Amino acid sequence: MAKKVDGVYDSDPIQNPEAVKYNTLDYIDVINMGLRVMDSTAASLCMDNSIPIIVFDLTKDGNILKVVMGDDIGTYVGR
Repeated sequence: MAKKVDGVYDSDPIQNPEAVKYNTLDYIDVINMGLRVMDSTAASLCMDNSIPIIVFDLTKDGNILKVVMGDDIGTYVGR
């Protein structure tokens, strides 16, 4: 999931410089914690179908290739 930030945070990192980035999350954490990375229906569908999500910064050159190549960037959401 390409975004304007480099992963999932506990609050908006643009408005809160003290925001904490998560390296990995379970699907249920995204739903229960109300993290606004995606809507709860999309998170539930990914969870039900075991579709992993990598949230990464689309605006940084080379990040699409890094994600495709399996580099450890962004936040991994899965089980």
